[in-house]
Amino acid sequence: MSGQTLLIKNADVLCTMAPSGHDNPGDMNEIQNGGLFIRDGVIEQVAETSQLPTSADTVLDLTGHIVIPGMVNTHHHLFQNLTRAVPAAQNAPLFGWLQTLYPIWSHIGPEHIYWSTALGLAELALSGCTTSSDHLYLYPNGARLDDALSAASDIGVRFHGTRGSMSIGESKGGLPPDNLTENEPDILAECQRLIEDYHDARPYAMQRIALAPCSPFSVSMDLMRETASMARAYKVGLHTHLAENVEDIDYSLATFGMRPGDYIEAVGWTGDDVWHAHCVQLNDDEINLFARTGTGVAHCPCSNMRLASGIAPVRAMLDSGMKVGLGVDGSASNDSAHMLNEARQSMLLQRVNQGGDAMNAREALHMATAGGASVMNRDDIGILAPGYAADIAAFDRRTIDFAGSDWDPVASLIFCGPVKTNYTIINGKIVVAEGQLTTMDMNKMLTEHKRLSHHLMTA
Repeated sequence: MSGQTLLIKNADVLCTMAPSGHDNPGDMNEIQNGGLFIRDGVIEQVAETSQLPTSADTVLDLTGHIVIPGMVNTHHHLFQNLTRAVPAAQNAPLFGWLQTLYPIWSHIGPEHIYWSTALGLAELALSGCTTSSDHLYLYPNGARLDDALSAASDIGVRFHGTRGSMSIGESKGGLPPDNLTENEPDILAECQRLIEDYHDARPYAMQRIALAPCSPFSVSMDLMRETASMARAYKVGLHTHLAENVEDIDYSLATFGMRPGDYIEAVGWTGDDVWHAHCVQLNDDEINLFARTGTGVAHCPCSNMRLASGIAPVRAMLDSGMKVGLGVDGSASNDSAHMLNEARQSMLLQRVNQGGDAMNAREALHMATAGGASVMNRDDIGILAPGYAADIAAFDRRTIDFAGSDWDPVASLIFCGPVKTNYTIINGKIVVAEGQLTTMDMNKMLTEHKRLSHHLMTA
C-alpha cells in the first residue's frame, strides 16, 4: 500500500479512549510504551512500540510523553477573543454581559472574523484540541461564516462551523440591538447556501456545517422549526444555547408557557443530530428527555462559573446515559480556550457540588475526547483506534508541572497543570511541533489580532 505514513513510537502512555469490552468511560485502553502507525491521515495500527512497523515517511519518538486522542471542543464563539476582559463586562451576569458587548461587536467585519478564528483555533490546537465547533451568530458589516471557514482551513483544525442567527431585536422585546439581527428568510437562504457550498458529509471531513439559531430568546419559534426542517433535509447538525441560567428558565415560562425541555421538543430540537450548549438548569425530566432521544450537551464549566450561571448537573447527565462533551465557550466569557483546563474544571465543579468522588479524572478526559465526538455526531474521531482519524495530542511529562505524578500519568493530565501540548496532529498532519504552531506565523497573527481588537474597543 502506498500513501504518506507517520509512525509515533515510545510514548510513556498511550491513552486510546477505546472502551475495553464494555461501555464504561473509566475502563479504557492505556498502553505503556505505546505508539501508532498512520497512513494518509488514518490510524492503521495502535499497539506497543515493539509491535509496530519500524519505519515510516515521518517518525516521531515521543519518549517522555503521554498521548491521547485530540480533544473536541463542542461550543465556542471564536470572535469573542477580540474582547477579552472588557472592564464593563467583567462582573456582569449573562444578560448584562451581552448588553455591554453587543454594541462593541456591532463593529465587527470580515477581517475580525478571520483573525479571531485563526487565533482562537491556534490557541485550542496548542492545548491539544483537534476539532472545534464555532457558534457565529452575528454578521455585521459584510462578515460571513465563510471568513471563519477560511481561517480554519489555514490553521488546519477540524472545524464544524455553525451558522448562528438572531432575528428578534430590542424593538421586538429581544436582547440584541436591532442592527445585529437579520430577517428570517435571509437567514434560511444563507443557511442553505453554506450547506451547499461547504458541508462535507464524508468520513474524516475537515469542515462541516451545522445550523444554530442563537437561542430561544433571540429567534422566533417559526425559525426554530424551519431550521430543524432544513437541517434534517440536508442531514446536518443543530445547535443552540439552552437553559443556561435561571433567567433563561423564567423567560421560557413567561414567553412560551413551558420549560426549555418542553419548548425544544415542541420545535423538533431533540435527537442525535442536536446538541445544546450549557443546560445548567435542566431538571430530571429534561435530562431523561435528552438521554432518551440521544440529544447532546456541550458543558462549559468555566463560562458557567464566570457568568454565575450555576453548576450543570453533569453527574446526573452522565448517569442517565446522556451524551456530554466539553466546550470552552466564548473567549469573552471564559476568558481562555484551553481544553485541558475545561476538563479539569468540569471535574472540580462536580466535586464541589456533590462530593470528592462525584467525577474522576478519566471521566473528565473522556468528555473532552470521545464524549465530544459523540456530541458532534462523529464516529471517526475522539478515539485512537484503527480506522479513526489521526487526531492526536501529545504532552511532554518531563516538566515541572508533572513532577511527582509518575504513578498515574493519565490522571495527572487533569489533576496537574493545565499545560500546553508538545505535539498536536490533525488528520495526520503536525499542526503543533515542540510547542509551536506550524501552519501560520504567530507574530503576524498576534499583530493583526491586536490591531482589530483595538479597533473594536475604540470604534
